[in-house]
Amino acid sequence: MLNGKTIVLGITGSVAAYKAADIASKLVQAGAKVEAVMTEPATRFITPLSLRSITGRPVTTGMWDMASEFNIEHVSLAEAAHVILIAPATANIIAHIACGLADDILTCTVLATKAPIIIAPAMNENMLLNPVMQENIAKLKARGFVFVEPGYGRLASGKIGAGRLADTETIIGTLKWVLGRNGDLAGKRIVVTTGGTREPLDPVRFIGNRSSGKMGYALASAARDRGAEVVLITTVAGLGETAGMEVIGVDTAAEMQRAVTYGVKGADALIMAAAVADYMPETVSETKIKKDSPVLTLKLARTPDILAGVKGSFIRVGFAAESEDLVANARKKLTEKGLDLIVANDITDKDSGFGADTNKVTIIDKNGNIEDVPLMTKREVAEKILDRVMGMMGRGRARK
Repeated sequence: MLNGKTIVLGITGSVAAYKAADIASKLVQAGAKVEAVMTEPATRFITPLSLRSITGRPVTTGMWDMASEFNIEHVSLAEAAHVILIAPATANIIAHIACGLADDILTCTVLATKAPIIIAPAMNENMLLNPVMQENIAKLKARGFVFVEPGYGRLASGKIGAGRLADTETIIGTLKWVLGRNGDLAGKRIVVTTGGTREPLDPVRFIGNRSSGKMGYALASAARDRGAEVVLITTVAGLGETAGMEVIGVDTAAEMQRAVTYGVKGADALIMAAAVADYMPETVSETKIKKDSPVLTLKLARTPDILAGVKGSFIRVGFAAESEDLVANARKKLTEKGLDLIVANDITDKDSGFGADTNKVTIIDKNGNIEDVPLMTKREVAEKILDRVMGMMGRGRARK
């Protein structure tokens, strides 16, 4: 996604300027060519030498840096950029761009480019919430600028509030989302479920499983990076950035069923990577169950069958986590639930079971075709699954 892309990284005079070094480093590690452009105030917080050491590229700090009669720097950077990222962006730079003022190398580059522009603000909370600043931000959003919403926490002033530069993972996730908007899944709506559901016994206990949610997050981010509109329905948070996705948090199978029913409206594919509990307590205690007896008897009821019950014309992909008879059990589930594709994995394999960062799966389609996918990262497995889904879409599946 980022490999081979030219990213102009604009750095302005914020205390958070030091974080630009981490952003640049992560981008370079991902194979991007990073062209750092620093305003004069930014050089007071972090040196151009630091950025040059990280990017391996000259750092532009003025209008005529490395310029020649035929190569004015702000124009050459503007034309070379696949995307311009300003992180951190001060109140001053946002105001200047909104007003069309080209009074430094960065604003000139922004005004001269046709590339998408991402702005990650970092400023005092009062500045951020000032009606004038909000009007400037709204104006730029209306013009197609993408903003990475600042975080909440301790600010340079020592106060706690909104205005912190977003974390590096979220900023880079936004970059991937923007760069992937014209990918092979552009215009497609894909719903992904992930994590293990939790069926409550009482206010503190639940029946659950060991599903980590990593496979679903890998599928959601891969689909997003290929241009899809992604709805992620998850029982777990914090497994990765979700920039550009609609995220719906749930706990129980019933909650997931309602979220899926909402999410699949207009969807092209539903990928049920979640490990939905098969049973739930028939009754839930309103108070904590006390350890008064050596034996606790629970009466369990079946949870709703989400895949079998959801309505709509879209590609249906299920998962089968099995401990025996992998292919036979997966085929049975595929038929019973009316799936187009099922992804089966052996949970007894420590390298591909719950919680692992890798996976080894068998993909079976409704025509009986079997593909054994060797051990690879879950992101790589996600790409394999999406390739199959994309192939089915290419064969004219209807969207309603």
